[in-house]
Amino acid sequence: MKKNAFVFLATSAFAVVATAVAPARAAVPSRAVVAPVATAAVDHSAFDKLLKKHVSDKGLVDYKGFKADEKAFNQYLDLLSKNKPGSNWSKQEQMAFWINAYNAYTIRLILDHYPVESIKDIGSKIKIPFVTTPWAIKFFSIGGEKMSLDNIEHGTLRKKYDDPRIHFALVCASMSCPRLRNEAYTAAKLDAQLDDQGRDFLNNPAKNKITKSSAQLSKYFDWYKGDWTKNGQSVAKWVNKYSTTKIDEKTPISYLDYNWKLNQQ
Repeated sequence: MKKNAFVFLATSAFAVVATAVAPARAAVPSRAVVAPVATAAVDHSAFDKLLKKHVSDKGLVDYKGFKADEKAFNQYLDLLSKNKPGSNWSKQEQMAFWINAYNAYTIRLILDHYPVESIKDIGSKIKIPFVTTPWAIKFFSIGGEKMSLDNIEHGTLRKKYDDPRIHFALVCASMSCPRLRNEAYTAAKLDAQLDDQGRDFLNNPAKNKITKSSAQLSKYFDWYKGDWTKNGQSVAKWVNKYSTTKIDEKTPISYLDYNWKLNQQ
């Protein structure tokens, strides 16, 4: 009996000690709740180098050249894929990332189907249920999320940043698109780059034909009219911001046919 009593007392004492210690152990935070360290903004110099090498001053693309430099190009795309903009990035850093991503993945889409006469030709080859345009194909991932070009343009840039100048910068690989810059967009130069794109686009007679008595504008100003007319703005005000020929609110406006031919050299 004494032996059994000793065992009972020892066991009870251990249980009390364990109970006292347990809460202290439970208070230690688990690794699962530790917030990840935010990433730094992406360096777009690799894309800048490729654009300078394979895009002319007029924005025409040497797709065969990009194909020859595919290894370097894919490394840049991999950099984008693994570095989705964080909330600690500035607005300019985020916008530059998404604009470069749109233009880079558009080039990737063309290369995946090259040679093609038009990006729209890719649409007829799509065998994905409910996907009928090349812009809706989710063919890349950013931050682990499958995405399409539409996701970047409409779901991110237009929705989040409220800056119609993005339409001067996003290039859908077609002749009626704005010029593809032969440099990457960067946070430090973003405003100047977007304004320069606006001037280039509005004063290019192949894309906009503007006189004092009439304006034949790009379809962009029709397709995205809601973007150009919000916040007290108007199509005429945006035209006058960049065009050397000015119009007024009563100037007749029509829209040019869109040339979907591939923007290649």
